[in-house]
Formats: sequence, structure tokens, C-alpha cells
Amino acid sequence: MVGELRSVVIDCPDPRGLAGFYGELLGRSVVYDSDDWVTLGGGPGQSRVAFQLAPDLLEPRWPDPERPQQVHLDVTVEDIEEAEPKVLALGATRLSGGGKDFRVYADPAGHPFCLCWDN
Repeated sequence: MVGELRSVVIDCPDPRGLAGFYGELLGRSVVYDSDDWVTLGGGPGQSRVAFQLAPDLLEPRWPDPERPQQVHLDVTVEDIEEAEPKVLALGATRLSGGGKDFRVYADPAGHPFCLCWDN
């Protein structure tokens, strides 16, 4: 091993707004906040999720190869039928695609992410 994952960093036009979305989704708090960077902390042994200002970012368009997803998070949930309305209420959008144990969504900035569960 060369190192440990410190943070997953997501470029976006509104770091505070997207951090608020993922903070609610993942149950994490802001541990650093500036005009161009916001970091959500993790518990012991967990990596952080950070949001970096990218005002001219072209949002991904799943599954369009001309506008690739660039990065995505898989989020484990116990009950998809309970989790989906909550994530939609936070500002996510359901996207096409998915499988028997995951569904695909876009966060408020257009980045795809998946809700996953064990069947």
C-alpha cells in the first residue's frame, strides 16, 4: 500500500449546496468551509467527501459518452423504497439505468450516484 484514501473530491458550481445535499444523504457534517472548498468529515477510518468550486463545469449526462460521469458514489441503503423518496426530496433526480440491486440518480449538480442494496 502506498497510501490511504483521504478524500473523494467532486467539482461543482456550488460547493456549499452540494455539500448540504451529500451531508444529508450520508449523515456527515461540514468540517471545513470556504468560498471554493467544502469538506464533509467521516468517522474514524472513513474518508472525507469534499466539494471544489468549478464554475464552468459542464454537468455529466448519464449515459451520454460525450458528457461522461467522471466520478460517482455508491451509497448503500437498507430499503430502496424508503430511501428513494428521501433522496428525491433532497434534490436528486432519478436517471435511467440500474439493476436488480441498484438505482441511478443525479445529485443537484448533475453528478450520477447510485443507491445500492443487498437482495
